[in-house]
Amino acid sequence: MEKLLLLGAEALAQGAIDGGMSGIYAYPGTPSTEITEYVQKSKLAKDKKIHCQWSVNEKTAMESALGMSYAGKRAMVCMKQVGLNVAADPFVNSAITGVNGGLIITVADDPSMHSSQNEQDSRYLGKFAMIPIFEPSNQQEAYDMTREGFIVSEKYKTPVLIRITTRLSHSRYGVQRKELIKENNLSLPEDPKQFILLPAIAKNRYKILLNNQKNFEADSESSLFNKYIEGNDKSLGIVACGIAYNYLLENFPDHICSYPVVKIGQYPAPKNLINKLSTECGELLILEDGYPFIEEMLKGFFDCGKLIHGRLDGTLPRDGELNPTLVALALGLKTKEGLPVPEIVVNRPPELCSGCSHRDIYDALNEAMISYGEKRVFSDIGCYTLGALPPFNSINSCVDMGASITMAKGAADAGLIPSVAVIGDSTFTHSGITGLLDVVNENSPVTIIISDNSAVAMTGGQKSAATGKIKNICLGLGVEPEHVRVLLPLPKNHDDMVRVMKEELAYNGVSVIIAERECIQTFSQKKKENKK
Repeated sequence: MEKLLLLGAEALAQGAIDGGMSGIYAYPGTPSTEITEYVQKSKLAKDKKIHCQWSVNEKTAMESALGMSYAGKRAMVCMKQVGLNVAADPFVNSAITGVNGGLIITVADDPSMHSSQNEQDSRYLGKFAMIPIFEPSNQQEAYDMTREGFIVSEKYKTPVLIRITTRLSHSRYGVQRKELIKENNLSLPEDPKQFILLPAIAKNRYKILLNNQKNFEADSESSLFNKYIEGNDKSLGIVACGIAYNYLLENFPDHICSYPVVKIGQYPAPKNLINKLSTECGELLILEDGYPFIEEMLKGFFDCGKLIHGRLDGTLPRDGELNPTLVALALGLKTKEGLPVPEIVVNRPPELCSGCSHRDIYDALNEAMISYGEKRVFSDIGCYTLGALPPFNSINSCVDMGASITMAKGAADAGLIPSVAVIGDSTFTHSGITGLLDVVNENSPVTIIISDNSAVAMTGGQKSAATGKIKNICLGLGVEPEHVRVLLPLPKNHDDMVRVMKEELAYNGVSVIIAERECIQTFSQKKKENKK
């Protein structure tokens, strides 16, 4: 089989395609987006007719993947770490139902919050659900783990989580492909009640999950992805998880570490290997990209006063990404530092694109809000979140997908009238529709501005599930027709936009303003493609 130069995200996708996957489900979210996009662009996936359309949100993606598994096919669902929160209900319950066809949940965590609200470590949720977890250290392992993940999933009839982080997802390396595995035939569960989580059935399914824990632990102890690597200097033993193993090796000539190392790529953590390391070495250093997941666990393993170093004792920073320099400092090695950045060089803050429709919306909103004062505009997750920065300074919140509408409602309930919500078209269908129904049911005095640029623009311009449907959705939910206003956000329409916003802000009830203009980036891309 051929060797490919792949991103870590792409290696996961190729491994799933070659591993017999029949469907992939996802909602775009950096750093996980490229997994699904790779499948969408793959000729092999197209020839195999692998399902690869975007879902409305992570919860629907998780449920659809579980449905494909129910039908006996292998499926993958992909998301970033905060997306797993959205999918948490079906995710945790899928551990109880178990699976029929192999099911892999791939989560791309974002340490240092390059494009996220938090640094959440998905290994905790995998442990919470009590399912096997894989964490690749390089692109080849990412490829191999998808294939192995399907095998483990079907062997124990359990979902499996694969966790990667930003640097692995977005870095390239050579990946050796392996032979293609045929897709499963359609087959329904042997137990017709397996997926019915009525309490009496769920209790029995839960016992199956608990009984499987010893099997997961045994698999982890014998896994090819978990290794004990000998070292001459036993003053220190190192536990390196996932990509942290690469960061460790970068600090040693010929990539040979002088200390004994337990490399972890599959969880539950291999206790026997770690016990051996603890017995042979004076102190332990835990290297992991994310939370102190293993470090906390080991402090529970060894209640004997042994020194365990890592993020909890300050040997490594408690927040942010791990990197080779931080590992070198933890090992007491010399590090190379570049010249200091001159004070004249200032970081350039992110800004909305020139010609972006969000700019026109915020210009109009700022003028319309003058008589009401500041700090009453709730926003959401998307390009338009940049409205919090100069020169607009228009919005006052960004918490999670869909929170703009419900936070505005809560503020209105508290007496902050009018309250304003700004939300994008894709975020609206992802998590905003239910909030709008709450507002409609109570006729709350909230003005909702849906900035409809017909794309999931922040993650690369994927197709929005809402295109052409938003007005009808709002009317169907019960917003009064005269208070569903559609605008074209352009500088020449500024005065008209301000007038409409002022009218709806003065209305003591629910109003929705839909500002429709295509994302300037997707529009420009289409123009380029049409010229070819």
